[in-house]
Amino acid sequence: MTLDRGAPAALYDEIGRTYGRTRRPDPRIAAAIRAAVGEVDSVVNVGAGAGAYEPLQTVLAVEPSRVMIDQRPAGAAPVVQGVAEALPLPDRAVDAALAVLTVHHWSDVGAGVAEMRRVARRRAVFFTWWPGRVAEFWLLREYLPAAAETDARHAVPVEQLLRLLGPAARVRSVPVPHDCTDGFGAAYWRRPEAYLDAEVRAGISMLARTEPTALRAGLQRLEDDLRSGAWRRRHADLLAADALDEGYCVVTVDL
Repeated sequence: MTLDRGAPAALYDEIGRTYGRTRRPDPRIAAAIRAAVGEVDSVVNVGAGAGAYEPLQTVLAVEPSRVMIDQRPAGAAPVVQGVAEALPLPDRAVDAALAVLTVHHWSDVGAGVAEMRRVARRRAVFFTWWPGRVAEFWLLREYLPAAAETDARHAVPVEQLLRLLGPAARVRSVPVPHDCTDGFGAAYWRRPEAYLDAEVRAGISMLARTEPTALRAGLQRLEDDLRSGAWRRRHADLLAADALDEGYCVVTVDL
């Protein structure tokens, strides 16, 4: 199954069904996002999904997928079904606009960034990744090159975000903890057996967007390497690490 960037609602109606089980927010990543948002009184959460990493100051969440909206917990911020490219807010309506692991699904990244700048008075914040770094992640490099190709087609280069945000934008790396509870692409870097779980893969867009037949042989090699111990011998250095910088980062601009 291959889905294009222009259909975020359709994508998450399909792959978002497991999010409540496999994409639980990690407190350490949440702390990095909170620090980037800063001391503000109001936030719009753009591409809000099921509400992971949503600050308490959120006054509105915007999400295109009804499947994701239906997974938002009781007491979450008010939500509207909509897209980043047309935020339902007046100019300078909130202190900060936040977008977490979502820009790769927008149909027009420039328009979405412009909308975030339009509605925010003080700050725009993005949690995203450097695609080139993720392409070197052992899972993609050694086992699933087809998923790396999928990611390259859909991911938004950080350099593109920086050009759109201007010279005031800044980037801060966010290392991934070895026991990360949010099962995004590289979250299981020290727990390779997790990638053999179809439910885990269903919550990772670069895997869910790749034809299953293109993943089959690589997943079988991974399973064989785990059974034989080859993976652990090859990646012994990872087994002693507590966190790993795999290219995930926070991009922030003050307005």
